[in-house]
Amino acid sequence: MDSLKVNVLIKALEMGSMTAAAEDLGYTTSGVSQMITSIENELGFPVVTRGRGGVSLTKAGEKVYPAILSYSHADSVIRQIASEVNGLVNGQVIIGTFSSIAANWLPSIIRNFKQDYPGIEVSLVEGIHDEIDRWMDESRMDFCMYSYSENPDMDWIPLADDPMYAVVYPEHPFSSREAISPEELNGQPFIMPGRGNDRDVVDLLNRFGIHPDTRYSTLENYSALSMIEAGLGISVMNELITEGRLNHVVLVPFDPPQSITMGIAIPKKNELSPSAHKFIEYIKRTLQ
Repeated sequence: MDSLKVNVLIKALEMGSMTAAAEDLGYTTSGVSQMITSIENELGFPVVTRGRGGVSLTKAGEKVYPAILSYSHADSVIRQIASEVNGLVNGQVIIGTFSSIAANWLPSIIRNFKQDYPGIEVSLVEGIHDEIDRWMDESRMDFCMYSYSENPDMDWIPLADDPMYAVVYPEHPFSSREAISPEELNGQPFIMPGRGNDRDVVDLLNRFGIHPDTRYSTLENYSALSMIEAGLGISVMNELITEGRLNHVVLVPFDPPQSITMGIAIPKKNELSPSAHKFIEYIKRTLQ
């Protein structure tokens, strides 16, 4: 199977449009369509449906697509190894991560890395924990940076512990406390980030049997912070989320203290590319 055609297929599905993929890659729309048709002829069944709404996977396409993504990743690794053997330093690193890590940790690391390896492209894909796990299973990225959760399919490199706090508005009774117990969150008007299912927050609530009065859910913690500032409720967040932002909120520690571990998760099923290895060394050197 031609890796060029495979990457064109992946781009069309990611963008949801052959026309958009063609513009992004510098091909004609008919050229993109012909390359996808060529793959379908080779496989013996339709991989995508074409319609006014764009392109999407067929049922058969859904079955074969994870293998197509793995094929593309393996091809990229082979090309990067060959480039390194031939004395060139080119490649691509795709990292799945939290927005807080992307905003606070990675910019300076990427800057220093690009100074030493200008030929390596670094791309970030931001999402919540469950999304990143799914993207990793689909081989859409080289590795991810997020909070620890037990996963036998991943190798884990711990980087730093990040304390967790109750985040309240200044007028809330908790704001004057030196610390609160996790159980005191019971019944409190609560704002839940992560589409209402932030894994780190849910783990803490479940660990102490806490049932807050969840009034609102948000995608991002940053919008949750704005809602807390407006007095709409309180929440639980790790410290890194609040850095680099002027918040009219109060961070109240827990007693006993609570924290999460941030680190790097590497899928065991994929061979890391030379570029990814290099970037991980920069991360460890900076953060461990």
